[in-house]
Amino acid sequence: MRQYITRRLLQMIPVLIGVSFLIFMIFTFAPGDAVSSLVAAHPNMSAVKIAQLRHLYHLDEPKLVQYGNWLVGFLHGDLGQSVKLNQPVSHILNTYIWNSFYLQLVAFIISTIIAIPIGVISATKQYSFFDSAFTVFALIGISLPSFFMGLLLMKWFAVDMRIFPVSGMTSAGMNYKGFKLLVDIAQHMFLPCLVITLINVSSLMRYVRMSMLEVIKQDYIRTARSKGLKEKVVIYKHALRNGMIPVVTILGMSIGTLFSGAVITEQIFAWPGIGKLTVTSINDRDYPVLMGINMIMVVFTLLGNLLADVCYALVDPRIKLK
Repeated sequence: MRQYITRRLLQMIPVLIGVSFLIFMIFTFAPGDAVSSLVAAHPNMSAVKIAQLRHLYHLDEPKLVQYGNWLVGFLHGDLGQSVKLNQPVSHILNTYIWNSFYLQLVAFIISTIIAIPIGVISATKQYSFFDSAFTVFALIGISLPSFFMGLLLMKWFAVDMRIFPVSGMTSAGMNYKGFKLLVDIAQHMFLPCLVITLINVSSLMRYVRMSMLEVIKQDYIRTARSKGLKEKVVIYKHALRNGMIPVVTILGMSIGTLFSGAVITEQIFAWPGIGKLTVTSINDRDYPVLMGINMIMVVFTLLGNLLADVCYALVDPRIKLK
């Protein structure tokens, strides 16, 4: 196991270098840059000042030289300087990424706890009223756009009933501390977390259902039933473990989303996370911040894939990682 993990980590190095090159070139050859965005905001800026800014951010150097400087900085933990915010990108990401992580983690845990039991019961009671009801629920959750769902919940719970705040992460002007701060954050987190949870539950429960339907039709399940084992033992001890193998892939791939944020949801609820920062950086053409965000997503996606592969051996003893 240790050798496998070490080998996979070493294999990530050329993948990260290749992906970083693609990301850098895509943003480099995109129309305009951060300096042109500043010039548009300050049309009276002199040509000398523009040249100084382009030299400061190495925009007057060849593309490969720019990439080499950026890659060396990335390997040392330096993701560059935000032109718009005039702060190190690593500091900006460290400020915003944890807000997204807390929101996504809560939604991930809740959706996993809800979706797996519903998917198992739907599979064991195929075509029943329970299965049909949650099939309709899943189709609605998958079909509704997140922005429409967010605005709908905002109108019901924030505007009409005034139960939860409309937007933000904390109440403006209230310097809460300790337990009161946690309660305030939880109240602001409820609506965006509910949107993400509904979307995640709708898709994950369908994966669990389809996986369980394939497993419970296998010969070894019929053999277990013929031995007189209780149905709960057959389903939750024999079928569920094998049925979770495809689901582990989905959950492993979700690790990257814990740090990438929910762009639309965070924008609607003004949640100060990495998703809202992405939209702001796109509007400002702050490419160093965007490249840093994308590299963070790539790193955690690769780690999520590795975690999913390792979990295979834990879920299915037939799989041996060598």
